[in-house]
Amino acid sequence: MATWVVGDIHGCAAELERLLAELALGAGDALVALGDLFHRGPDPLGVVHCLAEAGARFVLGNHEHALLARLGPRLEAGEHGPPLRDADLLGDSGRPLCVAPGHAGPLLAFLREHSGYFLESRALPDAGPTRDGRAWCAVHAGLSPGRSARSSRIEDLVCPARSGGGSFWYESYAGPELVLFGHLVQSRPLVVARDGQRLAIGLDTGALYGGELTAYSPELEEFRSVRAARAYATR
Repeated sequence: MATWVVGDIHGCAAELERLLAELALGAGDALVALGDLFHRGPDPLGVVHCLAEAGARFVLGNHEHALLARLGPRLEAGEHGPPLRDADLLGDSGRPLCVAPGHAGPLLAFLREHSGYFLESRALPDAGPTRDGRAWCAVHAGLSPGRSARSSRIEDLVCPARSGGGSFWYESYAGPELVLFGHLVQSRPLVVARDGQRLAIGLDTGALYGGELTAYSPELEEFRSVRAARAYATR
């Protein structure tokens, strides 16, 4: 079996569908998404359909974090309340969610199934270790410097954490777990390794901006990517 961890999707449902066709998930395989699933891109409800059909697990990104903070207990409890407005559905920094409020129900229902702000491999029943026998974890953006995912601040899990000297968290990260993260857009996967051991891998390769949508399997140590049909947004 293999676990495939996919970087920031941002509503790029057509690209996700092509990536899933490339992965050809088997009965024992699993899919994990690194957050920022819906906002800014063209087809958030299509993303819901693809992820739900694949039985995917997902962690919260900064856009989902902002949406949860705004809707609060109303969303978590599944309560409908008054009709949602466009402003209720905005992501981080006022970034849009391209779905009419009256059609947001399936998306919000899916969002309630989140796995929190981090997901450790031991929490996935069939997940295996890396090839060198280590555990791994999935987060949206990173860790608090010097901390594990479990002890990191939520603010650092959803936005890239920097140390006092201005360096990114992964520049001083020493393991032992392999950390798979998104949020930080790169033209290709960012592989952080020391002494031949992979310590952290960034998987946001900018599908929203015309780049690629990328997945990685920690058990197989393999990447799979598909090119975006076009750029859907500018940075």
